[in-house]
Amino acid sequence: MQDKEDIVVVGGYGHVGRTICEILEKKYPGKVFAAGRSLEKAEQFSQSTHGKVKPLQLDINKPLPAHLLDRVKLVIMCLDQTNTDFVKACFRSGTHYVDVSASGPFLSQIEAYRELAAQHGSSAVLSVGLAPGITNLMALEAERQIEQTEEIEIAIMLGLGDSHGKAAIEWTVNSLGETFEVKQDNRLVEVESFTDRKSYHFGDNLKSHYAYRFPFSDQQTLARTLKASSISTRFCLDSAVVTKILALVKITKAVRLLKTGGVNRSIVRAMERFHLGSDRFAIKVEARGTNREGKPMFADLLLQGKNQSIVTAKVTAAVSKLLYDSPFPGGIYHIEQITDLAYVQKELGAALSLDIQVKEHNTDKSK
Repeated sequence: MQDKEDIVVVGGYGHVGRTICEILEKKYPGKVFAAGRSLEKAEQFSQSTHGKVKPLQLDINKPLPAHLLDRVKLVIMCLDQTNTDFVKACFRSGTHYVDVSASGPFLSQIEAYRELAAQHGSSAVLSVGLAPGITNLMALEAERQIEQTEEIEIAIMLGLGDSHGKAAIEWTVNSLGETFEVKQDNRLVEVESFTDRKSYHFGDNLKSHYAYRFPFSDQQTLARTLKASSISTRFCLDSAVVTKILALVKITKAVRLLKTGGVNRSIVRAMERFHLGSDRFAIKVEARGTNREGKPMFADLLLQGKNQSIVTAKVTAAVSKLLYDSPFPGGIYHIEQITDLAYVQKELGAALSLDIQVKEHNTDKSK
């Protein structure tokens, strides 16, 4: 069998995937393939890169052609999946794997194949991107700042003026009526999406916004990888009006309408076409706990940036470089288990602005 050198980005001509391809091609020329069901779209994207990124037709929902993965060292998954068949095929071929999915249940399914990955020397890194991804690394940094962490709260604000991929918009709309589990006082409790609002201060330029519980997978993952007894993630948009409308949709039970095909497609199309607000995003992580003497400690991390899709792609590319150049022992990892915030900051440079404050009393008046 030939040496494995190729990198296949599934969904590589999509919103996030094309940026990943363009970044990695510069370091690994001739080895990056943009893959997807449409050969025509893959070829069009390849032509836009002057052939530097190669096209590949691939339908992950169909049986894979024999020997397809023989030369593939790394697969980067930018599409939502309904089953784990393709992931298992990667593991069995000894191919490394990176996934940008934000679906907690699906990531848990992948984790079930940890032994299969280890057996074939395949390393998988999950929770890669902005949320999950940077949120995980910020939570890890917050826990490092406090000697005994009791609670970590993550709040994510996304800009409506940003260009979001269709899959990301569909996931957001469909998640409004979800019920999911969070870790609270060292036990799992069931909560509903877009409930239990809290106010967070996202910086003087973005001010305070109400954020609501939302099923980002970081809170489920961090419940297993960090020591904090309570972990939660909340979400809002930079438009307080639109966030309030979504909350009212939830309260009035109109969320059921979102599940109907026509209404769902109309909302997704509208969010794709019309960009209200800004392209800025912010992440606030607040952690509380105690020091060795039992005195209260608080860590407050605030990160700001623009164009969350580009940042997601850059984080994914940074993790992919780590995995390609220095593979970890076969197995399944989440981003906070293989790197930290400092590495990602270095890779992204001026794209992010981070402020960290640690104090022995809580002076935040925004709650």
